[in-house]
Amino acid sequence: MASRIAIVGSGPTGIYTLKGLIESADPLAITIFESEAEPGKGTPYHPDINDRAMLSNIASIELPAICEKLTDWLHRQSDQELQRLGVERAVIGEREFFPRIVLGEYLRSQFLQLVKGGLANGHSIDVKASHRVCDIELQKHEIDLTVEPVDGLASRYSFDHVVLATGHDWPDTTEIKPGYFISPWPAPVLKTIPPCNVGILGTSLSGIDALITVATKHGAFLLDQHGDLQYQPLPDTDSFHATMMSRKGVLPEADFYCDIPYLPLEICTADAVDRLIAAGSHGLLDAVFVLFQAELAATDPDYAASIGLGILSVETIAPAYFRAREEADPFTWAGRNLAEAETNKLRKHTVEWRYAILRMHEVIAKAIPHLDETDLIRFHKHFKTVFVDDYATVPHQSIRRLLALHRAGKLDILALGQDSEIDNAGLERGATVRANGKTRAFDAFIDATGQHALSARDIPFPTLKAQGVLKKAATKAAVSLEGSDQGIVRTGGIDLDDKFRPVFEDDLSNRLYCGSISFLLHKLPFVQGITSARDIGEIIARAIVKETSNDDLVLLRQGSI
Repeated sequence: MASRIAIVGSGPTGIYTLKGLIESADPLAITIFESEAEPGKGTPYHPDINDRAMLSNIASIELPAICEKLTDWLHRQSDQELQRLGVERAVIGEREFFPRIVLGEYLRSQFLQLVKGGLANGHSIDVKASHRVCDIELQKHEIDLTVEPVDGLASRYSFDHVVLATGHDWPDTTEIKPGYFISPWPAPVLKTIPPCNVGILGTSLSGIDALITVATKHGAFLLDQHGDLQYQPLPDTDSFHATMMSRKGVLPEADFYCDIPYLPLEICTADAVDRLIAAGSHGLLDAVFVLFQAELAATDPDYAASIGLGILSVETIAPAYFRAREEADPFTWAGRNLAEAETNKLRKHTVEWRYAILRMHEVIAKAIPHLDETDLIRFHKHFKTVFVDDYATVPHQSIRRLLALHRAGKLDILALGQDSEIDNAGLERGATVRANGKTRAFDAFIDATGQHALSARDIPFPTLKAQGVLKKAATKAAVSLEGSDQGIVRTGGIDLDDKFRPVFEDDLSNRLYCGSISFLLHKLPFVQGITSARDIGEIIARAIVKETSNDDLVLLRQGSI
């Protein structure tokens, strides 16, 4: 009898899990539940969630191939289809960035190819679109799902393995008060914002997405006679103006050219970090920082000297890293950085310090789950932001749009500092922002700070939650705590093993796999995007295939097969 496997969600994590499963030599019975009507597109790339102007933040060369590369898929599309997608055939390239909805169409096509290939390989695959999994219950030998179709009564299904691949978690209601939006998604809701004074919390790509969605409602981006991008407001939209804000008041930098696949590091290597982990959690973060310093200094000594790297610490690296940008006008800096990035791309020149930090974030991420309580707090508060800023660069076109809006008098940037307050109480619309001794009023306000980490208490399945097997992720206490569970401190997220299975001792099935990004962020802070979805999907698929093979071996020995 084929092992019964459920995948909850058909976005990138679900797709890469399916890819790994259908490579199994043993036949599997796979059921995929997707709440949307079109499986395979994924929330960050779905046309009902995203505006057509929103750009993805991953170039084709970085996108792990599924059945074919994104560029190959684009090249075989008809001219009519490319026009529908808003892609010029002449600009298709491995280092180009495409609209989010383009990736959604690509992912769906790859998903359908995987389903077809899995069926041809002898697997049973049932795709249940418009089916929402509303509850999960662990039994001793199997896992029960309660599933509601969009147009029918709930049904109960039983499986041997269940994969939670629900990806991003966005609120059902975005505009919680008139003119106050707690998320930029679904983007079509932002199109209801009239020409007015708009505040956007967040200056990363999520904030840019929100800004561009509103801006394209009230105007258009056009090339002038010199080939420069300009913003042309529509008539009667003089009242439209946006302010993006963050603590530092800096804009993300433009995507930079570098070698892909990554070249190996020399000092801050995976083996070096593994040796530090093996030595124990005490002092681990500071030891990792020493590796970081050594690698950065060896790679780009001029940059290291410019920020005084040798005398910096975990607590002081971020202020030194951001100081020059914080002291400059954000749009002047953005213009210079864009020009540099465009030139480097043409010349295929790599800025070594940027590339070193980019490569190190993946290696240093290995140490994060092993940090004690104090170091974990220090990492999130001080060190993490350097890596996030370095890898969260944005498409060049995004920077061009920001500059065009600023030139048109439609955009400014506000540095909130460490002591600010956002308030929507007692207002008919929007919010007020108090920062730097001043109060500014916004008729519409959008929180675009992105996906927030969730914990065990946020799990949306009531029976699973009531069973009490999902616990907050744990780390070691910095010091022995009286009454603690052997020096263990619960920190957030969900306590999972290295196969993404919840850790518990109850006599219940341990074949539930949590690949949902929002529950992994606390201990795996760099788990973002499609490459992480690939890694998670591959790990889960390998674990399931190994389990099913072991089950078959047991049955064979028992004479059951």
